[in-house]
Amino acid sequence: MDLRIAFSTLAFTDRNLEQAISLGSSLGYAGVELRVIDGKLFDSSLSTADRARVKQTTTAARLPIVAVGSSVILTSDKPGPELHRMLELTNEWESPFIRVYGGHLSEDAETRRNQIESAAKVLEEAIPVAERFGVVMLIETHDGFSASSVAEELLAKVPSKSFGAIWDSLHPHRMGETPSEVYKNIGARTYHVHIKDGRRSAAHKGGWQLVPLGEGEVPVQEVLNQLVAGDYNGYLTVEWEKYWHPEIESAEVALPHELKVLQGYVENAQ
Repeated sequence: MDLRIAFSTLAFTDRNLEQAISLGSSLGYAGVELRVIDGKLFDSSLSTADRARVKQTTTAARLPIVAVGSSVILTSDKPGPELHRMLELTNEWESPFIRVYGGHLSEDAETRRNQIESAAKVLEEAIPVAERFGVVMLIETHDGFSASSVAEELLAKVPSKSFGAIWDSLHPHRMGETPSEVYKNIGARTYHVHIKDGRRSAAHKGGWQLVPLGEGEVPVQEVLNQLVAGDYNGYLTVEWEKYWHPEIESAEVALPHELKVLQGYVENAQ
């Protein structure tokens, strides 16, 4: 099973793009997922020069852009125009996938239903654009959609090949779902995977502490077993979230460890 390992630029808060790409490439990562550039979040307003620099830098390093992490929130006010522009940018960078967020969902049943319907409409309106550019939009198991059962609701409403899921290893586990349950819900439409580990901690935001792979309670090996059994052949992105959690180790310390441990998991996957 050819499971290739990429890294997210979320790991780099004080390095420019060239330095981030250089380190990831030198460590042996097979791809990069773009979330921050030069230590900052980006959107479709990125300058023409910077767009070209991203492409030139990754091409020179022979490091494919495996996914573009947008900040588009489907349930926000009028996300469509930015989603369409980001689809164009993703195509420009020759990346197959763009990540979108579902956003937070109301506890009120009717409001929640309307939010999911609205998110589905945004996606449906973007499908012709995505098809034209050859880019697949991916909802991440995150925020109100952290449980794969919720992500599956949206996937069922938008049964297009231009829309799928990113399985984030932490969040469904945090919501009490097992890897087999997640795979049953979204496995057939999982096109990309985020790998991270964590453990319960009352002292940390949201009650969870991010930790190096193998030091937490997230069943990453079981996640990979499910993916291998289902013939998944996409990328696994190490999502070391230094940008959101400045207290964790630097990329220079974390990324070698994450790659080594994840390679071991991949070798043992069955």
